Amino acid sequence: MTPETLAAAGLDTGDTAWLLAATALVLLMTPGLALFYGGMVRTKSVLNMLMMSFVSIALVTVVWLVAGYSLAFGDDVFAGLVGGPDHLGMAGIGPGTLTGSVPTLLFTTFQLTFAIITAALISGAVADRTKFAAWLVFVPVWTMFVYVPVAHWVWGPGGWIAHSLGALDFAGGLVVEIASGASGLALALVVGPRIGFKRDAMRPHNLPMVMLGAGLLWFGWLGFNGGSALGANGLAAASLLNTLVAGCTGLLGWLFVEQRRDGHPTTFGAASGAVAGLVAITPACGTVGIPGAAVVGLAAGVVCSYAVAWKFRFGYDDSLDVVGVHFAGGIIGTLLIGLFATKAMTGGKEGLLYGGGPGQLARQAVAVVAVAAYTFLVTYGIAKAIDRLMGLRASAEEELTGLDQTVHAESAYDHGVLGHAAPQTPALSTPLSKDRSRVT
Repeated sequence: MTPETLAAAGLDTGDTAWLLAATALVLLMTPGLALFYGGMVRTKSVLNMLMMSFVSIALVTVVWLVAGYSLAFGDDVFAGLVGGPDHLGMAGIGPGTLTGSVPTLLFTTFQLTFAIITAALISGAVADRTKFAAWLVFVPVWTMFVYVPVAHWVWGPGGWIAHSLGALDFAGGLVVEIASGASGLALALVVGPRIGFKRDAMRPHNLPMVMLGAGLLWFGWLGFNGGSALGANGLAAASLLNTLVAGCTGLLGWLFVEQRRDGHPTTFGAASGAVAGLVAITPACGTVGIPGAAVVGLAAGVVCSYAVAWKFRFGYDDSLDVVGVHFAGGIIGTLLIGLFATKAMTGGKEGLLYGGGPGQLARQAVAVVAVAAYTFLVTYGIAKAIDRLMGLRASAEEELTGLDQTVHAESAYDHGVLGHAAPQTPALSTPLSKDRSRVT
């Protein structure tokens, strides 16, 4: 993923073509996430949930082009912590500028799509109850002070996690998954739980929409991980296949838990398990072989199916399980690199099970703790500041009525999107299972 690992021997049209396609695939993941999240919330906040993802595309793009790219991927200026200001406003970068074998403008755009979806992921932790105006402030501030530094640490020239520590993160276990999960937890703690949390059955309103969103995420994830090789080569092919494998084993692992624990596998479980496997393989897809990818996905599917219940045990309301899936899954995938990394994939470093000793596992653990602590603490501070200045949480009346009507003055039913009239909430005929209690 780090551009300096590629030989700048001139433009390669094959690499460029593949990265163009991969960039489009990753951008598609944010609308896919919007559908995934939108199907999980109640009918009264569907459009607000979609909007939180879509507006993130616009907000992060502006921040990234003005300063984010330069500070994340510019030459290191201080101890591996931040890049320089040479490319503020994309200064000095034109169509002929190369990063490795691809145009720098393309590399910039590819990295932008990662920043976009990372910010959008956080919205799932505070669904149903967050002021839209506050979200418009939170996203650009969070991108600059949380995402940009972490991206430099892991992928930027001279970043301390990659170069001084030697931890591995091929496509974003630290930068995307753990950062979004820890940040989601911090934001959820500041905003507080939804009205009726732990009391009301907040079921997803549209499971076909959830499945469609999960399918689009899976499709886009092939570009997310495969594109991180920054070339049309064997590493891209291996990363793409590992992504498919882990998504499959994650799905099967979650369904196994549901069948054993609850007596029935569910469509929601299948979608969630696939996403959990994809989350976990993100940091490892370019470092482990196919057996390792299978184990990474399976472990995530099983562990995350239990981790989604953490919010009930510890009392934080992570509405759409950003913590239970992305934080937990990101940790699993990042740590398992220390066990399953192979020289054939990394070009040198090996995990404990492949003769590399415990050193790599220790380095992965240090990186996990550092990124989780930094992103949680800074996000908590940003959220507290915004809450003090303008308030983060919608009023009780707005929350109970629904943010679609009170904030956006529209409804998913206004134009026949979901039918001619809003359905009545059905009475619960059976108690919620441990897994189903996670839904919104």
